[in-house]
Amino acid sequence: MDINFSLIWDALPLLLAGAGITIEITALSVGFGLLIGMTVGIARLASIKPVRYFANCYVDFIRGTPLLVQIFLVYFALPGIIGHRVDPYFAAISACSINSGAYIAEIFRAGIQSIDKGQMEAGRSLGMSWAQTMRYVIMPQAFKRSIPPLGNEFIAMLKDSSLVSVIGFEELTRRGQLIIARTYASFEIWMAVAVIYLIMTFTVARLVGMLERRYDTK
Repeated sequence: MDINFSLIWDALPLLLAGAGITIEITALSVGFGLLIGMTVGIARLASIKPVRYFANCYVDFIRGTPLLVQIFLVYFALPGIIGHRVDPYFAAISACSINSGAYIAEIFRAGIQSIDKGQMEAGRSLGMSWAQTMRYVIMPQAFKRSIPPLGNEFIAMLKDSSLVSVIGFEELTRRGQLIIARTYASFEIWMAVAVIYLIMTFTVARLVGMLERRYDTK
């Protein structure tokens, strides 16, 4: 089987532009997911039962349903509630952020619970409030321990973001589909897409490894 490398070369600018959009979606989704995850992770450990119950329901629902279904809910079902069409970019970021937030919540919950309870008692004995002890004592340690799983979440979202192609959002996978529809070169284009994803995930994995060594997360 002959591989048309010139076709891959011609398609590369469009594919790399799509890869840039994929990275943008992933970075924004995980960024917003961090905010959601930290809040929900702490809420899952709250002593107030309604708060803890709501946080548990959110995590269970998001982790128990596919990201593809969540994208459909935001893009197709939400317009029926709010009364107007949802922009694909907003739908992609919203669905991916909500999904990522549930997994990050579990990461932070586990990170917080891995810190010795004496740390909280020590902070309170020094006159700090519960919130201050969480902010200055518990969370910095929990965040360091959460770096490896957070890196895995970023890599997972980098790959899962390909699902937003089903709503027509032109990230890397969608760009590949459009090029194939024009050239019929399925093998060459999908191989190029796969290699670009591999390079991105490999780079992120190496960066996470550097952070682990720098902050000594063991």
